[in-house]
Amino acid sequence: MAGDDVADTLAAMGPRLRAVRERRGSTLTGVSCATGISPSTLSRIETGRRKPTLEVVLQLAKEYGVSLDELAGTAPAAEPRTSALRRSGDDKAVLPLTRYVGGLHAHKHVLPAVQEPPARPRQASHDGWEWLCVLYGRLWLALGDQDLVLSAGDVAEFDTRSPHGVANAGPGGPVEYLIMFGPQGERLRPRTPPARGPGAR
Repeated sequence: MAGDDVADTLAAMGPRLRAVRERRGSTLTGVSCATGISPSTLSRIETGRRKPTLEVVLQLAKEYGVSLDELAGTAPAAEPRTSALRRSGDDKAVLPLTRYVGGLHAHKHVLPAVQEPPARPRQASHDGWEWLCVLYGRLWLALGDQDLVLSAGDVAEFDTRSPHGVANAGPGGPVEYLIMFGPQGERLRPRTPPARGPGAR
């Protein structure tokens, strides 16, 4: 592998590691406890500010249950897996809708029904840009100092460097929502034609 190819592979590995971690619903703190790698080191690797060593890559590949080829982007393409929702520690179900190969990636999230009004969502911040669309139910989005309750059809778009967190705004049924996430700040690009004025042909 040429020098430029090695540099490109290492540059792309951070976002892949982040995508794999998020698909599993794992936090940096949880991965740190399991591997002994500090959260700050994991964060710097995921955002490309630090190149991972082979030892770190091997540890993370084992923790995430993925191959080195997948982390390096050299694994053969596979069909997206849509057969089962993955459960995170807070009982949120996450369904990856795309295999991450760079740029934007998408997930469907399902929060279970709650019987009591929830506490304010725990917030986190990280590099990237997120677009969120509620499909069903009522979602509490805590964005910085703001508290928004989104219903089916509502969309929110925000810089994920701002502290953010979500919860079922219940009590009531579950909440289903879609997330499009750009780990390097990628955004959706509307391509609708301009509105035509009255009398235009």
